[in-house]
Amino acid sequence: MAFIDYYKVLGVDKNASKSDIKKAYRKLARKHHPDLNPNDKEAELRFKKVNEANEVLSHDENRKKYDQYGENWQHGEAEEQARQSHQRNQRRSNSSNFDDGEYSDFFESMFGGGRSQSRGNVKFRGQDFNAQLQLNLKDVYTTEKRVLTVNGKSIRLTIPAGVIHGQIIRIKGKGGEGVNGGPNGDLLIEFNIINNTDFKRDGANLYKNVDLNLYKAVLGEDITVDTFDGKVKLNLKPLTQNGTQVKLKGKGFPKYKKDGEFGDLYITYNVQLPKKLSDKEKELFEELAKLQ
Repeated sequence: MAFIDYYKVLGVDKNASKSDIKKAYRKLARKHHPDLNPNDKEAELRFKKVNEANEVLSHDENRKKYDQYGENWQHGEAEEQARQSHQRNQRRSNSSNFDDGEYSDFFESMFGGGRSQSRGNVKFRGQDFNAQLQLNLKDVYTTEKRVLTVNGKSIRLTIPAGVIHGQIIRIKGKGGEGVNGGPNGDLLIEFNIINNTDFKRDGANLYKNVDLNLYKAVLGEDITVDTFDGKVKLNLKPLTQNGTQVKLKGKGFPKYKKDGEFGDLYITYNVQLPKKLSDKEKELFEELAKLQ
């Protein structure tokens, strides 16, 4: 298999920091993600290489092995240990007056085969794959099922309601294949949640500003405001002050993996002064000022 320069795949220098590697990975993963490039086989291949490169370079231990052993980074340490073990055994065999034939027979009886066979039977866990899934805030208000394409494989995924931005979930066994019968790696999916609503989210709580004209704030009346999943009617009390906040219990966002539980919605009133006054309005305000 041809050597893949993971630094070149991510477009970073060999002395790049972990932050630089993370930024480069996120940019390229988003650009080549199969969901954004349907039926584009080349994009799938590039996405796979970007994931492989990130898996190696974003982990200190993996990166150290890669820098030391190159394309054999996964097995280089095991090879080195086997070589050192062989040298130690060879020194022992020489001190015990074994000839080459005796040593080979002895090694096979102890380890069940020749040296290369012994090393070949070592089981290695497959690589973990990293992927990023971009969703709108409305997409995670309810539990959804998605089919993702990762390295050419379709994976059915249930996304629980209430997933937060930056959250990572692990799917066991959906990463790289193990070597010599070793277990598969895992698939780690990071959620990129885009909020294109009028609501601000903080965990399971939502926050929204509602503008009021001066007359409604002074006199009070019933008003209708938007929640995340519909409208509610609120009774606005007379003389409502600017910045007044009311809590609508249970009208927030679903709590992650807590079926039927929701946070709260906090409404903040912004009292708007009129930008222009008619002559009559100005006259009335002057009369009010005299009464004060």
